[in-house]
Amino acid sequence: MIEFIGYFAAIFIGISLGLIGGGGSILTVPVLVYLFSIEPIVATAYSLFVVGLTSSVGAFTYFKQGLVRMKTALVFGIPSIFSVFLTRQYLVPFIPDEIFSVGNFVLTKGIFLMALFAILMILASYKMINSGSTSVVGEDTDNGLDVDAEKKSFNYPMVILQGLVVGLITGLVGAGGGFIIIPALVFLLGLEMKEAIGTSLTIITLNSFFGFLVSQNQMQTDWKLLLILSTMSILGIFIGMALSKRIDGKKLKPLFGWFVLIMGSYILMKELFF
Repeated sequence: MIEFIGYFAAIFIGISLGLIGGGGSILTVPVLVYLFSIEPIVATAYSLFVVGLTSSVGAFTYFKQGLVRMKTALVFGIPSIFSVFLTRQYLVPFIPDEIFSVGNFVLTKGIFLMALFAILMILASYKMINSGSTSVVGEDTDNGLDVDAEKKSFNYPMVILQGLVVGLITGLVGAGGGFIIIPALVFLLGLEMKEAIGTSLTIITLNSFFGFLVSQNQMQTDWKLLLILSTMSILGIFIGMALSKRIDGKKLKPLFGWFVLIMGSYILMKELFF
């Protein structure tokens, strides 16, 4: 029964991606940990595969429409991939299984990563909730970003720094980092919103698959589970894209943000206090 709920949740993840353009992949790790009883370290690696494969479907769709800026994807993606490699190969294995203990509380590696993931969910939820709070001329309210539009020249130091941060997040918690990538592409590089989304999906695909490959020598992979979850998530994307023609995704995004906020807060309290 719980596994059935997990498969339904995978479809929901895809629907959210297809309907509101993001956010759903941040639920992948909680689904794996709490519904499939996957150990958190392995769950972050599995999430990389599911997120990478699901994002590749969206990236391919945008690429066919000419909405992927490959130069930008490489400039942002190369330092990001480098950061993913260092994180999965060295940082994650370096974190001790027991970090510290205070009284009866023991901060384990798994609890630390889940707590970090919960904080990321809360930060991402803030973005989604505020995406519908304001609407000004030139703003893409689906993402809460001002896309009025003067093109900016490449700010290489900032782009490289953002890429390194995104790689660190992706490598640690298995999340795509789109809530960081898209604002960076819009504000630092002046991309139009649709180009930013397509380019972001491309970067997430590269980061996720690379991070998953690096993790392969550290675990045994349940390919059957991964392929089923990925298939469900991809099915959800197509459902979400079909629904987006009838439902205004920008109105649902703040609601989904509140859901992510509640989930993130619950996970944080569960891991640290219960």
